Amino acid sequence: MGNLTSSFIATNLGFNNLTGRIPPSLGNLRSLSKLYLHDNSFFGPIPPELNNLTHLSSLQIYSNRFSGHLPQDVCLGGLLQNFSAADNHFTGAIPKTLKNCSSLIRLFLYNNQLSDNISEAFGIYPHLNYIDLNDNELYGELSWKWQQFRNLIALRISGNRISGEIPVELGKTTHLQALDLSSNQIVGRIPKELGKLKLIELTLNDNQLSGDIPFDVTALSSLQKLGLAANNFSATILKQLGKCSELIFLNVSKNRFTGSIPSEMGLLQSLQSLDLSWNSLTGGIAPELGQLLMLVVLNLSHNMLSGFIPTSFIRLQGLTDVDVSYNKLEGPLPDIKAFREASFEAIRNNTNICGNATGLKACDVLIKNRTVHKKGNKVVLLIVLPLLGSLLVLIGCFFIVCRCTKKKRLNEAQSKDVFAQWSPEWELKYENIIEATEGFNSKHCIGEGGYGVVYKAVLPTEQVLAVKKFHQTPEVEKNSLRAFRSEIDVLMGIRHRNIVKLYGFCSHAKHSFLVYEFVERGSLRNVLKNEEQAEEMDWVKRLNLVKGVANALSYMHHDCSPPIIHRDISSNNVLLDSEYEAHVSDFGSARLLMPDSSNWTSFAGTYGYTAPELAYTMKVDEKCDVYSFGVVVLEVILGRHPGNFISSLMSLAASSSSSSPSPSPSVGGNTLLKDVLDQRLPPPEDKLAGGVARVVKLALSCLCSDPQFRPTMRQVSSELTTLRPLLPKPFSTIELNDVLHDRIAIG
Repeated sequence: MGNLTSSFIATNLGFNNLTGRIPPSLGNLRSLSKLYLHDNSFFGPIPPELNNLTHLSSLQIYSNRFSGHLPQDVCLGGLLQNFSAADNHFTGAIPKTLKNCSSLIRLFLYNNQLSDNISEAFGIYPHLNYIDLNDNELYGELSWKWQQFRNLIALRISGNRISGEIPVELGKTTHLQALDLSSNQIVGRIPKELGKLKLIELTLNDNQLSGDIPFDVTALSSLQKLGLAANNFSATILKQLGKCSELIFLNVSKNRFTGSIPSEMGLLQSLQSLDLSWNSLTGGIAPELGQLLMLVVLNLSHNMLSGFIPTSFIRLQGLTDVDVSYNKLEGPLPDIKAFREASFEAIRNNTNICGNATGLKACDVLIKNRTVHKKGNKVVLLIVLPLLGSLLVLIGCFFIVCRCTKKKRLNEAQSKDVFAQWSPEWELKYENIIEATEGFNSKHCIGEGGYGVVYKAVLPTEQVLAVKKFHQTPEVEKNSLRAFRSEIDVLMGIRHRNIVKLYGFCSHAKHSFLVYEFVERGSLRNVLKNEEQAEEMDWVKRLNLVKGVANALSYMHHDCSPPIIHRDISSNNVLLDSEYEAHVSDFGSARLLMPDSSNWTSFAGTYGYTAPELAYTMKVDEKCDVYSFGVVVLEVILGRHPGNFISSLMSLAASSSSSSPSPSPSVGGNTLLKDVLDQRLPPPEDKLAGGVARVVKLALSCLCSDPQFRPTMRQVSSELTTLRPLLPKPFSTIELNDVLHDRIAIG
């Protein structure tokens, strides 16, 4: 660095294996406008010589192990626009030059130990659109001149020691979409002025707030994420929230809610996660909750709910995580996967629940009681049934005549009312699919999700197809489906070994469906849950699977014109054939990425796989798929959905030593990599060991919180096909910190 001339304008050393301290000679590059040192293993304090860089417009030093104070003259030149020092170990006060740095556009200082009075440390930033100060030790009140923040989109200050009330002036930040003040010491009520904002995310968890929502929540028509957990809310909030029709995540746990679950909650048709736990709710579970077909996570535990679980829950086929423990519920559990696979902890401490779940008794007693009750009516039935039988025969004859008359009319109407597109290589008709599935009879069903039901169709030619029939809702009408015609043309033109072939699309007043090739083993999620198949899917197959998904996404993003964004990459949408080869499927939410389009759209995706930026913006690009890919990769390696393991790993990426406090009770820097892998397989050896370690590192780069610093899928695909040397030390001794900080030279 010392030999570099001062004429350099930009230096990008991000995403490397660099370690050591920053050389003071870097301060000689006085003309430098952009300096990127992020995602390395630099440590120690920032040398004071960097204060000479007075022309900086962008300084990115996040995700290292820096300590000491932030560079004090970071904005001395008054040109700084983008500054990120997140995920380090900086301490002390906010630099004074930042207070008057009115040029700032984006500021990221989260995950440090900065301590300062927030009321005095920051100034006025008319151009600022994003500020993230999460997880520091900042204190004071939010007494900023908020009317001056004309471009602010996201404000995140969770995990600090902020006190006082939420300022009413926040209502003057007219462009604010994401507000996260969780885990502070804020008191008082939600100001009514927030009702003036077009918020997409409002997270106020873990404070000392109380009262009600003081405005008509229909004003929050765009709200998709609402967190009010661990406060003192009560009154009528729950009933009001039924008007927030766009909500995807709702957490109001650990409050003082009483009364019954309002039926209005059933209006939240987009909801994927609902947490009402740890309140004082009484009465029966509202059967309207069975209308939440998109629901994936439901927690009703630690209340005083009573009665039977509604039979309407049988419709919640997409539900994967449920907890109804510590209530007064009784009767049989709904016969859906979420309850069948629920742990005993999720259903314990109820009055008299029965069913097939772990630790419960079968419902034989209930069945016997019903049988005894029916015996009293047996004599009456013996008299009435013969009469009813005769009547039914007459009615049956009448319907046979009517059916013959109407069948011809129906076929004629169908032929006129069908909009369909089929691949030229297939001679298919609407009638072929109806006959093969017997009118979509449930016996042909092989899966169900939030958007529709999948059927297996065997044609007379013995060719096997998979048919996804959409749920009939007002949003899925023939006219709106017609708008996808050009997209379907492109999707049917895709021919890639790792992408499920789309053979056709059909829209009818009664049925709308997609026709795909049939893939034998089904979803990756189901294979990982099946002990026998998971053991058969060894490390060779798993690495090949990861490579297949990467190749598919690389093809969609970089080889299709226009590029295609999947938008819902998850283990449920990766299908495996008989050889465990991966096939990306389910393009029901895919959208073409047109060059002249803003790509702002409604939410699509699966809870637990969506990129974090979708919480505050709906702008979709390829990097959303990259993040989801990272989650799927960890799921393949761990043998289960990573869940909180992701946040633990990302926190460890910034840890400077194994002595740092672990962000999770189960995962620390000294944790051996082999101990977090799928324990159903023996640890990988030789080249496989290096492959597994490299795939974990790649997955973490895909999970970077800032989308612009995630790799492209072409880069990921290329990296997976590049040969690498063996690991420099035994796999059994490699720790998570070794992988996270590139201490084993895995690429």
